[in-house]
Amino acid sequence: MMMERRFSDGGVSFLTMAKSDRTPDMPPPEAKSDRALAAAETLARWMDDRLLDPLMGLFLPGLGDLIGSALGLYPVVLAWRRRAPKALLARMILNLAADAAGGAIPIVGDVWDFVFKAHARNLALLRTRSRAGAVHGHWTDALIVAGAVLALLAAFALPVVLVVLLVRFLLHR
Repeated sequence: MMMERRFSDGGVSFLTMAKSDRTPDMPPPEAKSDRALAAAETLARWMDDRLLDPLMGLFLPGLGDLIGSALGLYPVVLAWRRRAPKALLARMILNLAADAAGGAIPIVGDVWDFVFKAHARNLALLRTRSRAGAVHGHWTDALIVAGAVLALLAAFALPVVLVVLLVRFLLHR
């Protein structure tokens, strides 16, 4: 049995494999990485489509969001193992952080968990950026991470600005 393998540079290699070397149940060599992606798809389906993530947050306040975020790290680790750009990894982690932070707010967070589907978003990022087992970035990844950093800085600065304005108001009364 001869297998053909094509490379992105146009080259072709041929692998000779005797039928006895490969059992009918043995998947092709490329299928190993597809199993990892299939596991990430199953995780996203259970967490978001079958509503496991929102239900955990509803019945296990705080702890459910923590468990959901921990499970959500699997696609991030998968992207990291495939040498994804740091900006893409940061974007995926930002999705998990937004899901956990939104879900931590009492009552409103339960609704947030039903609407914001971080696991499906991260799976979509992983799928669209995957080519031949490697994960490639897009310029929007860096833009979103930069926007998130600016939002974080604004969130840090807002209380300081409010305190300064309050002190000015109280002193000039």
